[in-house]
Amino acid sequence: MESLKIAFFCWESMYAERVGGLASAATHLAETLANQDHEVHFFTRGNIPDQTIKDVHYHYCQPSGNNIVEYCDSMSISMVDQFRRFDTSHRFDFLHFHDWHPVQALHHLQDRNTILSFHSTEYGRFGNQFGDWWEFKEISGKEWYGGLIAKRVTAVSATLKKEVMQLYNVPDEKCDVVPNGVVPREFRAAINPGEVKKSYGIHPYAPLILFIGRLVYQKGPDLLIEAIRKVCQHRWDAQVVVAGEGGMRQFLEERAKDLPVNFVGYIPDSEYIRLLNAADIVVIPSRNEPFGLVLLEAWSAEKCVVASNVGGLSENIDAFENGVKVDVDPESLAWGINMMIDEPETAGALGKRGRIKVDRLFLWDPIVRGLTDTYTRTVA
Repeated sequence: MESLKIAFFCWESMYAERVGGLASAATHLAETLANQDHEVHFFTRGNIPDQTIKDVHYHYCQPSGNNIVEYCDSMSISMVDQFRRFDTSHRFDFLHFHDWHPVQALHHLQDRNTILSFHSTEYGRFGNQFGDWWEFKEISGKEWYGGLIAKRVTAVSATLKKEVMQLYNVPDEKCDVVPNGVVPREFRAAINPGEVKKSYGIHPYAPLILFIGRLVYQKGPDLLIEAIRKVCQHRWDAQVVVAGEGGMRQFLEERAKDLPVNFVGYIPDSEYIRLLNAADIVVIPSRNEPFGLVLLEAWSAEKCVVASNVGGLSENIDAFENGVKVDVDPESLAWGINMMIDEPETAGALGKRGRIKVDRLFLWDPIVRGLTDTYTRTVA
């Protein structure tokens, strides 16, 4: 394919403001496009000067607002202003927007070749919890409007594509599935698991269960805490590390005060890699998961995964081939954890087969080649 000039609009990136998995996904998409000889400009937030990293040109803005909706509208206007500075005689071929945050920018640039990628939906994040909350309605409205005016739409899984089509009436022929990917070498490390466990006060031979993610309802950390009560009845020496921050932390700590659960909060990537490679089981108890990047990261480290049978997790895990799928309830989750604690050789084999699937389906280069096919189907 001839070299393209592509603009990314995303409210987070790996090198400035970073909130969740969206930063990793969008950044790796951009870097892989640049590595395939495309010119990529990434418009995002940050209180730092513009910079070029791995041939991707990052342009930063500093939004303001009294709430998240006003903040993202401010961000979008700043992004458009910056975009026009670089949309010179060599105009951008495609404009790629990620999630609802830059939809106001999409509105101002809707006459161009535009793509909107859904990495999740507001309904998926909160369900009916905040159905009457004004921000829920505003954000859902922006998702609907973005799906309406974008020339093409992508979703990170078939489940999310179906959700977007049902929620926002996006036609099937307008929407492609472009999954997330991973760089496996970033998550595999030669460490001494016993030494890592000891640094957390855990016996080297004790089974270590790891959860990493936002401590919010969607991610199901409360399900894990209740499951651990049953796990401890089965295996007295089981230990849990919960990494991440979120609004549920205080509630979870109160519920787990009599359990062997260590809440370590936000941890740097280097410590995550240590814990990931020391863990015996990685648990993903999400109530809703459009894709689940932690799955690919765990597989990259050849770790056994016990995960909810929902969304992208359900699509990508082959039950008892490369992971264990459980119902979204503590009893089922405890059953899956206990089974893998009892069968460490089986758990290890599942993790190794997960790594094989990563190498077959979830490397960024072939994923991005599929994305450029989506670009060619985008017509202004």
